[in-house]
Amino acid sequence: MNILITGGAGSIGSNLLKELLKLNIYNIYVADNLWRGKLENINISNNKNFNISENFFNVDLRDYENCLKVTSDIDHVIHLADVVAGINYVFGNQFSLFQSNLSINSNILKASIENKVKNFTYVGTACSYPLEKQSEINHTPLTEEEAYPANPESSYGWSKLIGEYEIELASKEGLIKSSILRLHNVYGPPCETSPELSQVIPSLCRKLILNEKYIIWGSGKQRRSFVYISDVVKALLKSISFKEGHKVIQIGPNESTSIMDIAEKLLKISKKNISPIYDISKPEGDFDRVPNITKANNILKWKQEISIDDGLELTYKWCFDHLLKNK
Repeated sequence: MNILITGGAGSIGSNLLKELLKLNIYNIYVADNLWRGKLENINISNNKNFNISENFFNVDLRDYENCLKVTSDIDHVIHLADVVAGINYVFGNQFSLFQSNLSINSNILKASIENKVKNFTYVGTACSYPLEKQSEINHTPLTEEEAYPANPESSYGWSKLIGEYEIELASKEGLIKSSILRLHNVYGPPCETSPELSQVIPSLCRKLILNEKYIIWGSGKQRRSFVYISDVVKALLKSISFKEGHKVIQIGPNESTSIMDIAEKLLKISKKNISPIYDISKPEGDFDRVPNITKANNILKWKQEISIDDGLELTYKWCFDHLLKNK
């Protein structure tokens, strides 16, 4: 089987690539424009099923011709590519981010149908849930169906929800077999650590490691369901085995953690004797969201294996090594 991973040089994609290659039964191809992804993430040696010069496409998927090129002779597309970064970038670039993601999603799906790709796995986001269902702490766990009536807070959430809707339309018409995973807050190495594009956990790691001001955006009371990268990859591997596809299944732990708790846990890991600074002039995004993971448990037989404490330890260590190596 020939598998294409869009956005495959990013955090999720590169981890997925390595796990698929271990199976030694697939030919894997990666498409990525390296905006956040990095070649070093997929620099895999001594594997006959993946060679960067032959299996990697450095392309912009907003161009339909590029999408036609990378989906040629592909059996299964795992669509991870999108434009996303930390909250500052997302809320500061809503128009361009929305347009880019709409183009990427539509182009890769249309090209996959044109090239008769058999299966399509779409990766969505919990940011697509309505703002009013995430506005208070300890809200009842969200089911997959509660994404509608739609009212995401950000254009990112809207773009990813429209992508879900589009792939569902194609699937209903029998144009392609599809599966959808709606991910909660994914973290873990390799991750973007730059001030411009990093998300909350690697951003806090960087501030501690490089002795920057330990500033947390917002009150710190906002909460997220953080899911470690290896648990996400396991969900994707399980999802790929559904040759007839499946409807939306959300992936994440059945509890949330406050950003304040994350900041304190990382402080403890770093052994730094400083105090966080909470900047309430900055946006903090949706206030709380927790997934109902009944479908993940029952359909995919998936469950979280890496605790938040263990995941933060692993992430901090990777960030420490990565940042000091590249300093």
